[in-house]
Amino acid sequence: MIEELLKYQETDGRLRAVEHEISSTEERKKYAAARKFLEKAPEKLDSLEAKAVELRHAFEQLEKKYAEIADTIRDYENLDEMIGEQGGEISFYKKSATQIADNLRGLKAEINKLVSQIEAASKEYSAAKAQTIAMQKQYKEYKAKYAEVKESRAAEIASIEKELAELAKKVPKQALEKYNAKRKEKLFPVVCEVTGNRCPQCGMELSIAELSKISEGSFVECDSCRRILFKRKA
Repeated sequence: MIEELLKYQETDGRLRAVEHEISSTEERKKYAAARKFLEKAPEKLDSLEAKAVELRHAFEQLEKKYAEIADTIRDYENLDEMIGEQGGEISFYKKSATQIADNLRGLKAEINKLVSQIEAASKEYSAAKAQTIAMQKQYKEYKAKYAEVKESRAAEIASIEKELAELAKKVPKQALEKYNAKRKEKLFPVVCEVTGNRCPQCGMELSIAELSKISEGSFVECDSCRRILFKRKA
């Protein structure tokens, strides 16, 4: 059984090599990058748009408050007349006018800061929008190119898969199921012959019980890398 499984793995290795070559092409990388970007683009654009709305609302509120304070301070333009008509100490009115003027300057600084934030948010949104449009073009272009790459290797893959199907008939069902389960975990090689008393892939030392088991012709699973280990009989 082990020889049949090793032949299956060898052929599977050829399929894996072709798959790796395809996935390593520039066409596939650019297609995958564009697809990944576009998957997250709507959420990012919505977030930037919501931020812009929030900043605009805050700006409008500050402008309204600024206008109200500006109206109030106008009442102090004729300070001498107010004192003459209402009496009272001039220091009180001057203190109030100064406090209002300070509030006004503070609001002006907040408004200017907010304007800068709005401009930055606008630029960020425009850049994200432009990048999204560029990625949409890249996605369309490289999706077609990637499809061409896969098509160019389709016959080769089909031939290897046909060979695998024939070899699979000679491998016990349970062993093949276990092999394929580990293959899906991106583990390769799946089946390895023990070197001395260690796993040849990760170097994990086998226990006495495990060494005894493989010496009898059975398989064991490496506790570290989870590969299937065996040992040929001398």
